[in-house]
Amino acid sequence: MINREQALALVNKNVSNKNLIKHMIAVEGVMRRFARHFDGDEELWGITGLLHDLDYDQTVDDFAHHGIITEELLQGVDVPQEMIRAIKSHPGHVPTETTMEKTLFAADPVTGLIVAAALMHPEKKIASLDLDFLKRRFKEKRFAAGADREQISKCSELGMELDEFLELSLEGMRDVAEDIGL
Repeated sequence: MINREQALALVNKNVSNKNLIKHMIAVEGVMRRFARHFDGDEELWGITGLLHDLDYDQTVDDFAHHGIITEELLQGVDVPQEMIRAIKSHPGHVPTETTMEKTLFAADPVTGLIVAAALMHPEKKIASLDLDFLKRRFKEKRFAAGADREQISKCSELGMELDEFLELSLEGMRDVAEDIGL
């Protein structure tokens, strides 16, 4: 299977927006944390999170192909089919069925919420955030409006309450905070 160094090289080759790369690393961190929580393969889950928006530069104006182009970009790369399926499920091309797919679906927008909360916090650091602060921001519909609350709330399909999902997501992002500058 592709390793993290190879996956990061693909990201740097295909993604030009530095903030999007930070988002992909943030999703990787969250996915790794949930892999540990669910006894999943941390490398598989993490690399899936890292590669989930690999085609974004090519599909930003063509969302119907988001995820599908990633599958094409990964042709000839040693990636398991479950990774491809999860990447295609996060924009809704296939239903989310596995725990990894459901996690990626909910993790994608929660990273934006956490980044926005960190940036508005006086210290501007993820380490300064706590669950209560994040929950208050979650309830403010106009705050980080692009962070789809309904999609985040799909964490219930993982058998978890929102509080637990947010707390584990925060932990995952703390693990990569230095890499994303927060």
